[in-house]
Amino acid sequence: MKLKLTHFCSLALFITSTAFAQYTEVINSNRPGASKGAFSVGTNVIQLEAGPYMVKEKHALTNYEVSGYAVDFAARYGLLLDELELSLDGIYQNDTYTAYSSDITAESSRSNFRNLSLGAKYLFFDPFKNSEEEKPNLYSYHANRKFKWHYLIPAISAYVGVNYDSKNNPYTAPTVEGMSFKALIATQHNFNGGWVFVTNLMMDRIGSDDSSFQYIITLTKSIGQRFAVFGEAHGFSGNFYADNLFRVGGGYLFSKDFQIDTSVTFNTKDTPSVFHAGVGASYRFDFHKDKNVNDGTSVEEEAKRKDRKVGKKRKKQKQEEEFNDDSGLD
Repeated sequence: MKLKLTHFCSLALFITSTAFAQYTEVINSNRPGASKGAFSVGTNVIQLEAGPYMVKEKHALTNYEVSGYAVDFAARYGLLLDELELSLDGIYQNDTYTAYSSDITAESSRSNFRNLSLGAKYLFFDPFKNSEEEKPNLYSYHANRKFKWHYLIPAISAYVGVNYDSKNNPYTAPTVEGMSFKALIATQHNFNGGWVFVTNLMMDRIGSDDSSFQYIITLTKSIGQRFAVFGEAHGFSGNFYADNLFRVGGGYLFSKDFQIDTSVTFNTKDTPSVFHAGVGASYRFDFHKDKNVNDGTSVEEEAKRKDRKVGKKRKKQKQEEEFNDDSGLD
């Protein structure tokens, strides 16, 4: 079993597994990174991902500090098609904002959703789908491990969603309120050796006064069958907020349906400086049934039929052997 943290090794880990398919035998989580992988969780799979983290920020010019906690969460569901996924994503934050001046210190408590969105992602290009090149070489271990140039062609998916921001939200621009839109292109490379490379290009809060462009680049590496580590760069460019964040972390696969993770986030400037540290978990309720492309029956049912055929054949052979023994035939 090969794992990848994509986002956590994509293990997505356990962030993801290295199988080139929508549904994987191991949970395919986007945690603990912020990027979305190109592949969905699989039809009839319900997946929950969440994690609390500590928030510390300090602005050198305006002389304020923010201290508190936040929880990021996602609920994902594979609907109708292997390529289609619906998701509800958000971050809820609760903190204390402290402003310093020469003669007074003012504190205020804040809480709201930093973002809350509902959307759909669709995989429209998978370079490994029905690929004959991905069949294992039964005669050469090295042939299965060597780099292949077509791995440079990524899987590509598109996401569209709707954001909701409440009135007087302290984490958005003052004029932002109500509905806005989000659009994202995700690419994913699955390399030999448990490496996964994901990129996201996103326009957020389209149609509001706080529209912004974001990019996310995530590299994940699985270590053995249960551990994965990742590194990520996340850039923001907008009128209200601009920054470049960096994340590092790892995860552990408890079972094929459950993973835990930890990560830290930081930046390199002081307007403001940012430091987040947290833990999280992902769990899936797996109601997926693989379908046989030829006759529409499930793989499990096909395996049972084959077992019954083998059993009948063996029973018939045993009866013939007993008959030959009783009749004295060789």
